[in-house]
Amino acid sequence: MVLIMIYVLWSPLKLQETLTSASVFLNTLTPKFYVALTGTSSLISGLILIFEWWYFRKYGTSFIEQVSVSHLRPLLGGVESSSTTGLFSSVNGEAEPRPSVSECKVWRNPLNLFRGAEYNRYTWVTGKEPLTYYDMNLSAQDHQTFFTGDTQQLRPEDAVMQKAWRERNPQARIRAAYQAIEMNHECAAAYVLLAEEEATTITEAERLFKKALTGKDINLLVYIKRRLAMCARKLGRIKEAVKMMRDLMKEFPLLGMLNIHENLLEALLELQAYADVQAVLAKYDDISLPKSATICYTSALLKARAVSDKFSPEAASRRGLSTAEMNAVEAIHRAVEFNPHVPKYLLEMKSLILPPEHILKRGDSEAVAYAFFHLQHWKRAEGALNLLHCTWEGTFRIIPYPLEKGHLFYPYPGCTETADRELLPSFHEVSVYPKKELPFFILFTAGLCSFTAMLAMLTHQFPELMGVFAKAFFSTLFAPLGFFADKMESFMPSSFWHQLTRI
Repeated sequence: MVLIMIYVLWSPLKLQETLTSASVFLNTLTPKFYVALTGTSSLISGLILIFEWWYFRKYGTSFIEQVSVSHLRPLLGGVESSSTTGLFSSVNGEAEPRPSVSECKVWRNPLNLFRGAEYNRYTWVTGKEPLTYYDMNLSAQDHQTFFTGDTQQLRPEDAVMQKAWRERNPQARIRAAYQAIEMNHECAAAYVLLAEEEATTITEAERLFKKALTGKDINLLVYIKRRLAMCARKLGRIKEAVKMMRDLMKEFPLLGMLNIHENLLEALLELQAYADVQAVLAKYDDISLPKSATICYTSALLKARAVSDKFSPEAASRRGLSTAEMNAVEAIHRAVEFNPHVPKYLLEMKSLILPPEHILKRGDSEAVAYAFFHLQHWKRAEGALNLLHCTWEGTFRIIPYPLEKGHLFYPYPGCTETADRELLPSFHEVSVYPKKELPFFILFTAGLCSFTAMLAMLTHQFPELMGVFAKAFFSTLFAPLGFFADKMESFMPSSFWHQLTRI
């Protein structure tokens, strides 16, 4: 380009002659030439579009973009991007198969709030219902099967409680609980319902749960002890809550499906016992166990806090990421891979609401539940949210696009958005899963193919008119160069150019 500019500056007369020759050449072209030119361009663009589309469907990325990122950017001084398979590699370097996509399954929220002491307070203040009927109906089914499912023959108070769980009116449920207590003063399920729905404070709920400890059903005892541990956590007796959770997990190791370890992780983070948190993660963050946002983002938080206090995006961009920073970034990638909705809540780009009683893993409901309890822990680690923001926005270009675009995400079930809308209240704007967007070069090639095809058709139908249009277009295109050459010729003496050519 520099040589061309020097040549233009040295030889404005030659440029003028070239433009004149080009104009004469364009005048000699026949309409058939324009038809052949546009037809050939349309054919080539179509072939490129078909190849790009096939490559995108097979490998999930654009061939042109991949070549640009992998080969051209390093030559221009950029950082090579890590392949997306790196996030799914085993220890020995072999790529692991992506997990199969299962149907949508709704899980009980391990950290769900108390209806009477917490959810109802929100309703009193705002006039809005934080829980949907679908969510509460799932809880009623849980209580029916979890508390009385093992009973061969229902006692009269159990039959009353089964009916109580199905009542849609809270006052009717409470009246049924008192009726069951009249039948049996040691009806644990009735005290559980009163602690959940009638108690207006956590202290009162804790008192009622302690009354329910007289029950002998194992499932009911596990539920009550867990809620007592959560009461202790909410009342500030965190060490006591941690001990109760550890004892519960040790006493009933087969009830891992209840995810009591998620309650333990949150309490340990509140104590800032990060070594104990890491020990719990080492046990439950296993490939054979179901993942959750709590597992993935807590692991990312521990790795982020190790480097976030001295982290600077500008310095990292200049010198590159250290090993510890790279581990933190990859952990955040893994967490966002699992649930891409969480960062918007942690970065307070989207307002939080009260978490539902049930969550959809990898869904917006899980993101709300995680951020509601764990935002304070991210804020406590200095610089952790800054590192999360930089990584989520793709500052370091570890991958060629921001994570929100979804280039790292493997497919999700198609029912996720519908399930989240059923679980979350209507006044909340549900976050949807990132859609994999078509790469720019596929869209550009499609537009170029359509444009050249249209030109080919117009040239075939109106060859003379399109010939005149082409001549006018090229004349207009080269007019600024001709004007610039004329100005340079009038400004510089003619002998000056002659002397330059002799140097």
